[in-house]
Amino acid sequence: MKRIAEHRAKGRKIAEGKAATKLPVAMTGKASPAKAAEGNEPVFAYIASLPQPQRGIAERIDALAAKTLPDLRRSVKWGMAYYGVGGGWCFSSGAFVGHVKLMFIRGTEIKPEPPVEPVGMGKSTRGVELASPDDLDERQAASWMKQSAAMPFVGGKRR
Repeated sequence: MKRIAEHRAKGRKIAEGKAATKLPVAMTGKASPAKAAEGNEPVFAYIASLPQPQRGIAERIDALAAKTLPDLRRSVKWGMAYYGVGGGWCFSSGAFVGHVKLMFIRGTEIKPEPPVEPVGMGKSTRGVELASPDDLDERQAASWMKQSAAMPFVGGKRR
């Protein structure tokens, strides 16, 4: 946990030197101008760059993911934080004006199926929209994270 805290602090330091992220209202191809990059630091910098309450929501999602999936991989793709295990990606977290979307790449295959079908994310993607950190049902989200980790998306092929 100490190592993760150090990485988060480094991410905040990187984000402090940049302009605040301008969030789109809806999915338009990218959730933010964050550059694509693999690893913890780019994700922590992306999260640190977000305004409140989106930052608080994204921090809770990230902490829950780290607690739930011991072999967690992080990346920034298409202006969002992506989370995976092994060689595949399981879910993403993207901030928008008024909410954060937590989206499961193979969401139609998890139970219960998350209620929101995000625009522009693929026909099997499902998720939830969170307007405040209190909207995150950690028990349900952890269940979805574990189910997603059992079937990560790997280059269009099932694992």
